[in-house]
Amino acid sequence: MQLKDRVYEYLRRAIINGDFEVGAALREIDISKSLGVSKTPVREAFVRLQKDRFVELFPYRGAIVAGYSRRDLRELYEVRELVEGRCAARAASSRNDDLCEALQRNVRDSRAAIDNGKVEDVIALFEHFDRLIYSQSDNKWINDIIYDLEGHQRRIGRLTVDIPGRIEHSLSEHEKICTAIVRQDPAAAEKYMRAHVMSVMSDQLESFVGNETKR
Repeated sequence: MQLKDRVYEYLRRAIINGDFEVGAALREIDISKSLGVSKTPVREAFVRLQKDRFVELFPYRGAIVAGYSRRDLRELYEVRELVEGRCAARAASSRNDDLCEALQRNVRDSRAAIDNGKVEDVIALFEHFDRLIYSQSDNKWINDIIYDLEGHQRRIGRLTVDIPGRIEHSLSEHEKICTAIVRQDPAAAEKYMRAHVMSVMSDQLESFVGNETKR
C-alpha cells in the first residue's frame, strides 16, 4: 500500500471510529507531524475523504469533519434498504450452513451482551451481523457500494445507542432476519431486513437534533 493510501485509510478509520468529532478541524501540519509524513499525502487524503463525504473542504479553513443532515440520513437508509434487503435474500438462498451458524451465534451473543449491559460489545456484534449479511452480495458493483456505505453506516449506527429501546428492538429484528435465512425463505428475509432498516431510520429521524458540519 502506498503512503498516500495509508494516510487516507488512517484518517478514514479515525473519522468512522469517532476519534474526530463532527466539525473538528483536520490540520494538515498537525496530522503530517503526528504521522511523520509530508503534507502532500495528507492533502491528497483530504480530497479523497471529501469525495467520500467524510470531510468538507473550505477555503482558508482546510478540512472539517462532516456531519449528517436529515436528508443525508434518509438517503443513506434508502440505499441500505435496497442493498441489505437484496443481500439478505441471497443469504437465504445460499444454503450456507456456516453463515447460518454465524448469524445464530451473533444473535445469541448479542442477547447476552444486552443482558449484561455491554453496550460496546452490542455495537460490535451488530456491525458484525451487517457484515455477515453483506458478505452474501456476490456482486462486485454492490460490493463497491457497500464499501462506501459501511463507513457511514458505522458512524450513524452509533447515534442509535441512546435511543430508548432501540437496541432491544434491533435485536428482535435481527432474530426475525436470522430465522428467515436459516429457513431459506428469501422473500421473508428481504422483507424483515428492509423493515429493520426503515425502523432504524424512523427512530433516528424522530430523535434527530442536528449533526451537520459546524461552520
